[in-house]
Amino acid sequence: MSDIVHVAVAVIINETDEVCITLRHEDSHQGGLWEFPGGKIEPNESVEQALVREIKEELGLEIKTSRPLITINHDYADKKVCLHVNRVLDYHGQAHGAEGQQLKWLSVDQLAPGDFPAANQSIIKALQLPDRYLITGKFSDEDEFLAKLAAALDDSIRLVQLRLKPGHLAPEKIPALIRQTSSLCTQAGAKLLFNIPAEYLVSVDLSSIAFDGFHADSKTLNTLSQRPDARLFSASCHNETELLKAIKLGADFAVLSPVQKTASHPDMDAMGWQKFSELLEMCPMPVYALGGVSADDIPVACSHGAQGVAAISAFWR
Repeated sequence: MSDIVHVAVAVIINETDEVCITLRHEDSHQGGLWEFPGGKIEPNESVEQALVREIKEELGLEIKTSRPLITINHDYADKKVCLHVNRVLDYHGQAHGAEGQQLKWLSVDQLAPGDFPAANQSIIKALQLPDRYLITGKFSDEDEFLAKLAAALDDSIRLVQLRLKPGHLAPEKIPALIRQTSSLCTQAGAKLLFNIPAEYLVSVDLSSIAFDGFHADSKTLNTLSQRPDARLFSASCHNETELLKAIKLGADFAVLSPVQKTASHPDMDAMGWQKFSELLEMCPMPVYALGGVSADDIPVACSHGAQGVAAISAFWR
């Protein structure tokens, strides 16, 4: 029998975009810390069945529908847990601490990681990330680049990877483009990560530019010995080895590809949704699906445990 405790966890968000959290009793495991409500999955019980039962018992709420958000395996010194986290899409009733526990609703920005058990940290990260991740693509000049970026931000893109490769733009024009990208993302309230060759960055004073972090492609990822000094760090992965490297470096999230065949990389085999889902089972961080996907694929991506989808052509128009 496995010594891993499987737990169904609910992320419940109300009509004012606040998340329900409850306080663990002092005499329980990880007592005195706040958590996302849920409980142990009983034998022969599905995640959804356990979630409905536990949330009814704990909060008096009736869950109508939910979808997978993230699966987290964590090894405490005294217990191994696997958290099967679902985002509740529809529920009925008024939440209350039916088992005598304290309860409160907070906005995502108010969730303080230090107030939660270590296994809950990735849930908070997942809640702070949108379900669409734009990777900037080809452009003929600065004006076209900025027009495409503005259109994507107007279409509610809130996570942007500025991806520049040698030959995209004359080196002397890079600093201005980076500043303009930062300005547009700041105005839209979008998070911005840089995937830019080091030779392009030497002439840029990053301390004067608002951005959130760095993204490493798989080639760069394999050369890193430590996490970049930034608020956010994401990485491109294609297999289990690269996912494990991203985890070891403390990446906040990853992009896993190719899920489906793409015209841009016809020589690469697509892993398919089943393999994608299997790889995510060992990954304690949010992961975006990339490769032959668009916004229409968000539901199927999320049903296989993804944070959402990352794309170039689907969002860069």
